[in-house]
Formats: sequence, C-alpha cells, structure tokens
Amino acid sequence: MTTNGTLLARTRYRLRAHPLAFDAGLAVLVFVAMVLASFTDPHGSPDGPTFGDRVPTTGGTVLMLCGASALVLRRRHPIGVLAATSAFALVELVGDARPAPVAMGAVIALYTVASRTDRPTTWRLGLATMALLTGAAMFFGGTPWYAQENVGVFAWTGMAAAAGDAVRSRRAFVDAIRERAERAERTREEEARRRVAEERLRIARDLHDVVAHHIALVNVQAGVAAHVMDKRPDQAKEALAHVRAASRSALDELRATVGLLRQSGDPEAPTEPVSGLAVLDDLLATFRNAGLPVELTRTDGGAALPAAVDLAAYRIIQEALTNVRKHAGADARAEVSVLRVGRTVEITVLDDGAPHSALPGQAPADGGGHGLLGMRERVTALGGTLTAAPRYGGGFRVQAILPVTGRTGEDDA
Repeated sequence: MTTNGTLLARTRYRLRAHPLAFDAGLAVLVFVAMVLASFTDPHGSPDGPTFGDRVPTTGGTVLMLCGASALVLRRRHPIGVLAATSAFALVELVGDARPAPVAMGAVIALYTVASRTDRPTTWRLGLATMALLTGAAMFFGGTPWYAQENVGVFAWTGMAAAAGDAVRSRRAFVDAIRERAERAERTREEEARRRVAEERLRIARDLHDVVAHHIALVNVQAGVAAHVMDKRPDQAKEALAHVRAASRSALDELRATVGLLRQSGDPEAPTEPVSGLAVLDDLLATFRNAGLPVELTRTDGGAALPAAVDLAAYRIIQEALTNVRKHAGADARAEVSVLRVGRTVEITVLDDGAPHSALPGQAPADGGGHGLLGMRERVTALGGTLTAAPRYGGGFRVQAILPVTGRTGEDDA
C-alpha cells in the first residue's frame, strides 16, 4: 500500500509539473476512443451492439483527429478549444459524417471550461453547447429525434458541465481552507511575537524598577558611610548595614523576576510574597533609613487588589520615591497617599524638593532614565491614567489612577 501510494503521488506530481504532456496523452486517448466507437454499431443486430460492421469515412477520421488534437491546448485556451471542438462536432452532425463521435472532444473541452472558469460562464457556454449539439443531432441526423444517440449527446454535455463545476468548487474550497490555515498560522506567529515583546517589556520594567530603587539607596548609604567613616564609625556601620540590606533585597527581587524565565524542568521559583501594597511599609522604611522622610496616608483599608494593579501601584510608589531621593535634594520630604475611590485606586506621591523632570514622561536631568516612561506604560496597560508634573511653588507630583476592574479582567476580592 505504501509503495502504491508513493508511486501514485509521484505520478500525480509529474503530471502536474508537465500539463502539456498530460493533455497530449489525453488527446491520444480520446482519439483512440473515437476510432473504437466509430467501429461500434449500437443497433447492429437484435442481440445488441456489434463491432466492425461499419467503418468511419475519411472525412470522419479527419474530424476526429482535429477534434482530439485541439485538446492539447485545452488548459491554455479553454473557451477557444471548446469553440473549435464544437465546430468539428457540428460539421460531423450536420454533414452526416457518422459514424464519427467527434462530440467526445467537445465534452472534454466543456468539462475544462467548467473547471477553470466561473459558474456564470459555465452556465452560458454549457447551455449553448448542449442546445447546439443536441439540436444538430436531432434535426440533421439520420435517426429519429428521440434516438438514444441524440439523448446521449445531451446527457454527456450536461454531465461534463456539472462535473467540471463540481471540480472547480472543490478546488476553490480546498484553496480557501489552505489559505485560512496559512492565515491562522501567520496570525498565531504574530500573536506569539506580540506576547513575547509584551513580556520582555514587562520584565524590563520590573528590572528597571528593582535596580533603580535599590542601587539609588546603596549609592546614598555608601556616600553616608564614606562621609562619616572617620568621625562617627557607629553611623558608618549602620549605613553599611543598610547597604547590605538593600543589596540583598535587590538580589532577591532580581532572582524572583528572572525566575519567570525558568522552564518547566527548572527548580521551583522562590516562595516569598511578590511585591505589592501589603509590603508598602517595608518599602517606605528603606527610604526612611536612606534619609528621606516619608509620610503615608491610606484610606483603602488594606483591601486586596488584583495582582496586576497591586504590583503596578507598588512599582509606581517605588519609582516615584526613587526619583525624589535622586533628584529632589537632600532636604526633600515626601508624602504618599493610597486612596480607594469607587472602582479605582489613586496613588499620589508628592515632594517639596527641586523639580526633577522638565516635562511629564521626560527622562530625569542626569539622562538615561526611563522611570516616568515605565510608570506610564504600566498605567496605560491597565487602562488607567498617570499625571507627572512639577508642583506650583516647588516640588513634584506623581498621581496614578488605576481601575480595580479593567483590562486585566480581574475583579477585587
């Protein structure tokens, strides 16, 4: 079965690769069938058809040869070949050159037209060919109009048109399925690339928030330690302890973030709780230890938020306070408020220091930062709004309004 299937597939491929050779072979087979049919007399005896009692004339043989030869070009010029074969068949029927079934060529040509053109063209040419050949056989033939040969012309032309139309419909159906499958494959690949890009952007934002926050604290505490190392070693030790704690926290968060990239066979991810407003007090404590006075106001009652909203709120506060510590000056103070208003949660971070960004969404003055841009991307992804601008009278204000139910598809607990 495998050998036969392989041979059949190989033969089909070769025939499709050389259509002209296939049509030439088909023309030869049709001519042989015409010649054999011309020697057959369906009414030769009372017992049934006979073979060899009649022979085709020279004119009939020429018509059969011309009708079969025209089929070589049936793919390139289907309508022209149909017209030529129909003309040869008319000459045979009207001129009474029978027995010479030249109409076989017209039947093959009509099938080709129906399989390679549209349905309206098939209907028009099919009905015209059926009426023309059947009428010529009925009115100009030597047999009564109701003879089976005349009915056979009508039946064969009708079946050729129907078969060709069915083949064309099936071919169009298969092409549509193939195109749909290819389009689905392209769409799936594009969706996969889009999801990968979104995941890379999200991980990049998390890494930026973690590194910027903790490295800023390490930098501040290291500067304090270097400044008081000789005069106040106890305060230097305390600053170095804060450096150690901040670096350890940064390593833990980096390990948790990179753990998202593990595959199924890798070791299990850390089981520590993820960042969120539940650990907001610990976050503010790190800034207070770094010398930034921070006041907190919360009216949400510690209610649980969707995971995406909870993480975004935490990261926004973290990044805003990091910018305050880096750019607002040594004497700056900060205020953080978390308010639950209806179906939204409002995060506001205020400071009274020097402005640390010229325009909303612009990088900090020292260049190279993406903090405000990352915050805006987080808020936009959740369907919220972000406002970041200098305050009247000095300082800076960052406010984010996050929907509790939104694009994340999650609801509050």
